Amino acid sequence: MLRTLSIRDFVIVDRLDLEFQEGFTVLTGETGAGKSILIDALALVLGERSDPALVRDGCARAEIGAEFSLERLPQAQAWLQTGDLAEETGMCVLRRVLEAGGRSRAYINGRPATLQQLKELGEMLIDIHGQHEHQSLLRPVAQRDLLDAYAGATALSRQVAQEWREWQELKRRREEWEKNAEALAAEREQLQWQVQELSRLAFSAEEWDALQAEHRRLSHAASLQEAVEYSLEALSEGEAAALAVVGGVVSRLNAAAEYDPRLKESLDVLEPAQIQIQEAVYGLRHYLAGIDLDPRRLQEVEQRLEEVHTTARKYRVMPEHLPQTLVGLEERLESLGGAASAEELQQKEIAAAQAYRKAAERLSRERLRAAAELGKRVTEQMQGLAMAGGRFEVALTPVEAGSAHGLEQVELLVAANPGAALRPLAKVASGGELSRLSLAIQTVTTAVAEVPTLVFDEVDAGIGGRVAEIVGRMLKELGQAHQVMCITHLPQVAAAADRQWQVSKSEVAGKVRSQVRPLERDERVEELARMLGGLKITETTRRHAAEMLGVRRDR
Repeated sequence: MLRTLSIRDFVIVDRLDLEFQEGFTVLTGETGAGKSILIDALALVLGERSDPALVRDGCARAEIGAEFSLERLPQAQAWLQTGDLAEETGMCVLRRVLEAGGRSRAYINGRPATLQQLKELGEMLIDIHGQHEHQSLLRPVAQRDLLDAYAGATALSRQVAQEWREWQELKRRREEWEKNAEALAAEREQLQWQVQELSRLAFSAEEWDALQAEHRRLSHAASLQEAVEYSLEALSEGEAAALAVVGGVVSRLNAAAEYDPRLKESLDVLEPAQIQIQEAVYGLRHYLAGIDLDPRRLQEVEQRLEEVHTTARKYRVMPEHLPQTLVGLEERLESLGGAASAEELQQKEIAAAQAYRKAAERLSRERLRAAAELGKRVTEQMQGLAMAGGRFEVALTPVEAGSAHGLEQVELLVAANPGAALRPLAKVASGGELSRLSLAIQTVTTAVAEVPTLVFDEVDAGIGGRVAEIVGRMLKELGQAHQVMCITHLPQVAAAADRQWQVSKSEVAGKVRSQVRPLERDERVEELARMLGGLKITETTRRHAAEMLGVRRDR
């Protein structure tokens, strides 16, 4: 609900700070005092287009700020969270700055915002009735939401929208599959052939390493044999073989060491060398025995390498990447599915369409029931609001193919006068009629209305007497569930309010200034008397005003 409104240098308001409470509040005052300026200020802070002429004469800018409590507005809290505009206090502050040069700036909780953001958020916070620009009931979406809320079918409506989206997504996928069926079939066929080819190759990264090592060994077998034979000749088999020479040296030094122990140090180095040379000779002889000079095996290895290289060039990858290529082709083939995929998509689409139709038909039944009841009850309310003989109806126009919003379009129709044709609510010409219709609708739907603050302007246009009392009583009842504000010229409406503010204007330093102040009980009697009696207020008028207000006055 609206907590505070701050206005600076706006039209004829220089400085105004207002605090709002729950219940029903009226604003009264002389014609031209500036009552509608408050509505205009609220409209601007809720995203209405600005005009430099609204800046007070001689001022550089006008500024309007409004603070709202969001305790009972989870939808608005979620909207702020989504836009990263929320505050932990549970409050929301909107601010609008209009510069005399024409520039306009908007803020939500101190963060720069667009007018569209102000409008979206504002529609959740305040409904201004009597001004076409801010009348939510003129919007088709609001009319549909109102009927669904009245029917207790808001959750069902969301379910229908979800079922529709799921159906349309499956339909899109099926149509895309059919559109590309020929190309997909060709791709599938190619993939199947490629997977078969690479599977037959049966190639792995481990085999690639082993093949390369074996090829190097087989292709250089003669050189390896020659190198080993030469080494054996030099180490153990030649006339001056190293092993024999070292063995002779060790033998001679062993004998000499008996005469001089200092030779033992050299022996300690040579004896291990003799042993290591012997071990090397054993190893080389074993290696020589195992050297494979099989040209047939070399040919087989070379053929296998050529096969792998040819396949790798074909798929434009390195040989060691062929296994990953096979995995990728298998995954793509699996994602394309087969003939069964098309049938599966079709079955899923049919099931989704049936689920949507079932939910939408249930929603249609709820809407049909609620539309008849809502039309009857609002029509009854209209009879006491200077629209005797008028009719209200909720039209449900079938949508053959359906939509995310169900199987019908929802539109509010009204005939304000006897014999008049029903017309869309958005085409009602009279602001007073529109405002009273809104009052009738809000009274009937008060239990389901989500917007917490309702502002009525021109609600008393063209009415008086008994009808004015009825309007006042309806606004009073509406104020028990909502925060209600109303600008009125009728004492019958003002007397029904929980509190009354007086709007007046005065001249200060040659400039007109508008002021607003709350009235105490005795001041309300005086203001009601002014509204009843005009310029000359008599004691009889004051007694009448006190009687309307329920105040006892001493005679």
